Amino acid sequence: MAENHPEGARSEEAVEIGRRVLRLRTEQGLTQRQVAEPAYTAAYVSTLESGKVRPSEAALRHLAGRLGVGYEELVTGRPAHLATDLRLRLTDARRALATGAPEDAAALFSALHEEAVAHTLVEEQAAALQGLGDCLLESGELTDARDCFAATERLLADQPLPVRVPAIRGRATAHLLTGELRYSCYLLETTLDELNASGLHDPDALLLLYTASIAPYMDMGAHARAAHAAELALALAPSVSDPALVAHMHRGVARTLIAEGRTAEADASLAKAQELYRHLQIRTELAHCHWMRGYVHAQDGDLEGAESELRTARDMLASKRAALFTVQVEVELADVLRRRGKADEAEVLLRPLLTSGAAGEDDGALGAERGAVHAGGAHRLLGLIAEERGDTDSAEEHYCAALSLLERSSAAGDVADLCRLLGDLLRRTGRVEAALDAYRTGLGHRAAPGTTTLGPAPATPPM
Repeated sequence: MAENHPEGARSEEAVEIGRRVLRLRTEQGLTQRQVAEPAYTAAYVSTLESGKVRPSEAALRHLAGRLGVGYEELVTGRPAHLATDLRLRLTDARRALATGAPEDAAALFSALHEEAVAHTLVEEQAAALQGLGDCLLESGELTDARDCFAATERLLADQPLPVRVPAIRGRATAHLLTGELRYSCYLLETTLDELNASGLHDPDALLLLYTASIAPYMDMGAHARAAHAAELALALAPSVSDPALVAHMHRGVARTLIAEGRTAEADASLAKAQELYRHLQIRTELAHCHWMRGYVHAQDGDLEGAESELRTARDMLASKRAALFTVQVEVELADVLRRRGKADEAEVLLRPLLTSGAAGEDDGALGAERGAVHAGGAHRLLGLIAEERGDTDSAEEHYCAALSLLERSSAAGDVADLCRLLGDLLRRTGRVEAALDAYRTGLGHRAAPGTTTLGPAPATPPM
């Protein structure tokens, strides 16, 4: 049979294949003639091993058979079924994140990422980085999480937009938790517009984006936009097969129902989410359901039920070492404790959660760059406790600290509430002009929720 001797300079690929053939042949104690016959000559194998020729597909398949390896392994150097094995282990790492501590799962994802890089498996690299970003998000390492999601997007730059949506959603969530509500909305809305403009109406991607947008909309006071996103998410749900996505949708929709005073429907929505998360054994998300059910009970005036649900959520998150979410629940638990007349207990819970925002913040701290909205909430609660004790100076200090955090985050509804509290305090202490300024600031945030910081809503996709 004629041998294939393509002309041209020694290519890097030809050199790598030649080295691989030489290594495999010598490992098995075979001569060049034994590998070559009957289709090729020993001289051809010698030329190939020196990297002077890039063999044809037919030659590669012949050599792979003689050397006892797969065609892909001979061409790429990757062991047979490596990609499949990596994907299975990525699934195991996902399960570890769902049921265990994020840092333990992070170690698995990091090792898998290194292995995928070593074998140039781009999709598996991206999946490992996405998982690592989710771990960092859960443990509250928000800057590192953002970097992981951004790296995932770069790896998938040539893929269709729906493939990149989980990474974009992760980055938006990191910005939300940092307190950058407006930028979180911007990321989600521009992606929705790009999906719709390109005709890529992928139900999973759309549901993920609409559900993710509910939280920043609510925190910014854009309740109508949040309700519209929830309505679209509900319409998309029947087209989505992933139960985790559907459960997350039910949890997001519950927030809009609570805001509308439809607490019974919100509780029913959370019950659906809980059932799905329990079946999927996703403990962090199950804890989030207890967290939100605690909020529902608090809205209904059932403070004892609220305390029970919030303590359950806190214990579950603490057992998973989900540090940021744990301290956020503790802020809401402290609010319930204060309302139940346990101000001292609430204060003991709150004070360790706050720092000056310096670089030395520990895992249990909230601040301007980490859980800013809840940090503002903690200062607000400490201000209320101080005011109830008659310590107006301390109350004013906490209200001002809360206002600074919440204004920076564009949390319009919370800012308006803070301005009312601060204005009332200033008026009672005889500073009428300062009180009027506080009230005016609050009214400015309350006048048109969301419209002062958000542009036009993204286009509605065809259903």
